[in-house]
Amino acid sequence: MCSVSAKEKTMDVAAEKKKAEIPSPDFPLEKKFASIDGYRIGYVESGKGDPVLFIHGNPTSSYLWRNILPQVAEDTGSRGIALDLLGFGESDKPDVVDYSIRLHADIIKGFIEQLDLKNLILVLHDWGGPLGAAYAVNHPENVRGIAFMETFLWPLVWKDFGNYAMAFKLFRSPLGHLLIQVMNVFVNNMISGAVLRKGNMTEEVMRHYRKPFPTIRSRRAVRAFLKLLPIEGKPLESDAFLEDIHQRIQNIKVPALWIKAVPGVVLSNDTEYHLYLLRGQLPQIIIKDFGPGLHYLQEENPEKIADFITEWMRQSKLDRKDRESVQPKNFRHAA
Repeated sequence: MCSVSAKEKTMDVAAEKKKAEIPSPDFPLEKKFASIDGYRIGYVESGKGDPVLFIHGNPTSSYLWRNILPQVAEDTGSRGIALDLLGFGESDKPDVVDYSIRLHADIIKGFIEQLDLKNLILVLHDWGGPLGAAYAVNHPENVRGIAFMETFLWPLVWKDFGNYAMAFKLFRSPLGHLLIQVMNVFVNNMISGAVLRKGNMTEEVMRHYRKPFPTIRSRRAVRAFLKLLPIEGKPLESDAFLEDIHQRIQNIKVPALWIKAVPGVVLSNDTEYHLYLLRGQLPQIIIKDFGPGLHYLQEENPEKIADFITEWMRQSKLDRKDRESVQPKNFRHAA
């Protein structure tokens, strides 16, 4: 009978620990659907209580929040909800539609009204940032807290893109059709490329991200979001949309949280000045240091994100459990 050496036991323990640290690829939440302006919009939810609405960006879906939403809902006594934007996840992908920024904003507004979501907390990433912030500045009476991560609330310039500038210029050019819709480069390469912990991006995880985009036509919304980015005044609609948010964001008086990674992508060493300018407009904002990470922080360490959101909600007395019985923990600002 063979005995197991101490070295082998140590290696087994280390392997199990490493395995446990990799976020689960499973998506156990039941997909539900709502009809918004004639479109079928998918969403998932967990828990009961005041709603916490999670809004994703490009080219992800509600799947992005699978390891965060249930934990936040349970720990704060809230109803966690994450929708699939039009053209993403299991939402409709119409063949003939202008995927405008206004259309996405109207779908979100209609979704909130259809589900009768009151006293919202918004958790926003990527394009979810400006889309959610637009709802907040237009409906401040229905929003009681906002958490941001790896997003933008201001018009952009090419310098903001750093080493990614050339790639995004190609994505917005006529070659974008070949790269984004035919070759599916943004899904196949950019998601995993914008995660620091490469081992987390297993084939099973990538299969979930690829699944909503099986055909060239199904990828139209992905390309549209890239063309909609408000860069140096173009396109005019997007630039005006972000400029309006930028000018009115100071009217948001509710608690706010920004989870910031290093080196990050949207906020890097060269562009983090945007965040400090935002702090001048939102002096109540709490900035939390996520640590090492690129863009899709939900795939880096979802538990840390969930903990940050939970503690911020407790500190700000936004969670049901805290309002009922628990005193908020000490939660310091960290730039």
